[in-house]
Amino acid sequence: MKQDNIQIQINDAVAGNRAYVHNDPYHLEYHLMPPVGLANDPNGLIYFKGTYHIFFQWNPFGTTHGYKAWGHYTSTNLIDWRLEPAALKPEAWYDKNGCYSGSAIEHDGVLYLFYTGNVKDAQDQRSTYQCLAVSEDGIDFDKKGPVLHLPEGYTPHFRDPKVWKSGNEWLMILGAQNTSLKGEAVLARSENLTDWEFIGPVAGNDMNGLRDFGYMWECPDLFPLSDKDVLIVCPQGLEAAGDDYHNLFQAGYFIGEFDSSNHTFQHGSFAELDKGFDFYAPQTFTDGSGRRILLGWMGMTDDQEQNHPTIRNNWIHALTIPRALEIRNGVLVQQPVTELKKLRGHKKHYSKLELEKDVAFREVIAPMSEMLLTFTRPVEEAFEMDIRNTLNISYVANRLTVERRTFEGTDTEQRTFSLDLLSELQIFVDRSSVEIFVNGGETVVTSRYFPTDDDAVNIRGHMHFDLSVWEIESGRVDI
Repeated sequence: MKQDNIQIQINDAVAGNRAYVHNDPYHLEYHLMPPVGLANDPNGLIYFKGTYHIFFQWNPFGTTHGYKAWGHYTSTNLIDWRLEPAALKPEAWYDKNGCYSGSAIEHDGVLYLFYTGNVKDAQDQRSTYQCLAVSEDGIDFDKKGPVLHLPEGYTPHFRDPKVWKSGNEWLMILGAQNTSLKGEAVLARSENLTDWEFIGPVAGNDMNGLRDFGYMWECPDLFPLSDKDVLIVCPQGLEAAGDDYHNLFQAGYFIGEFDSSNHTFQHGSFAELDKGFDFYAPQTFTDGSGRRILLGWMGMTDDQEQNHPTIRNNWIHALTIPRALEIRNGVLVQQPVTELKKLRGHKKHYSKLELEKDVAFREVIAPMSEMLLTFTRPVEEAFEMDIRNTLNISYVANRLTVERRTFEGTDTEQRTFSLDLLSELQIFVDRSSVEIFVNGGETVVTSRYFPTDDDAVNIRGHMHFDLSVWEIESGRVDI
């Protein structure tokens, strides 16, 4: 492909930072992360012509939320990843201040990217445009410009188009803030992917019994799963309530029924997708096998962001591992995609372990490991597990708590939730991330962490369990 000046600057930034990243002890090995700069929302997830494409919000020129292009990784198997040239760069009048989040679809062998163009004037006033770019090879993209302008009744916080085919029409769901400063998910329709008609809200404040439920809804994703429909959305502005909503912004879902003829969505209550510290802006797609797969941003725009130790090596944040979705007993369940088993290397297995209350089990683990801990009897009294002296998992009185050291290392913080029965923990550890799948993925806890030199797992409590530990292969992401 022909390299433009901006891509040459990006290439230089990547090349100039490669040694810093590879020598960073917190460099992630099997997660997608930026080779330089800041990564956030996954965008445009799609399986196109036999290749998985993962785009992501990317500032290759700094570790702050400023310049926003679309970074791009490709894979044929969900475990070996190649960094491609940036797919979208903020260079047109309609996206000069950022190519914000969006989605991808295939139509007649062509890849269509829909995204939000962000524009600010000299007074820092925002304008927003929903834009289109197309590609025949999935690498070189031709921008077509805006296809949907801001409708009446909404502020310029109107973004993140997710597009899909519904019957004989195309639908687009977007995150929005109405002029009453309340969050909504809204719909538009098209017959040809270039001319879009605004329909209106499909979910949000003052609908389905919701009141005061966020001042802005970001990153909506509406899709069928089993015999239900699921709306994933990120409401901003929720106050913490009990065990819920303790991150700066929330990511969760509604399960209900979408009427594609009348463009209405009846749904139940909101549930968080992840109970960890670092999870936001998830997006889903289907692959050739029909699986519904989710990836999320493993980060958070909060007060700790600029305390990340990786900033000294000119990078910050990452994406989660891919997760297959299903509905089980009215809950959206997330499970690691089966392809990740191919990353398993050397295995240690311990069968029929039994601990007494004051006895500890210690196992040295690699910085990249998968652990599967199955309780063969109900946990009695309490369970506690330390991972590399930095992250602690405990289960006491039917409540599971995850505690980590803050990034500056001077304090600790917790996330807690109720759990009637603890039967299984599947834990993916990378050099500076932990993803905990509880009871087969009925609850997931995703967190960044920055361990010391300690390389052990310590388990305490009164319990019976089996434990498998796999060392995970490194070097599967090309940066």
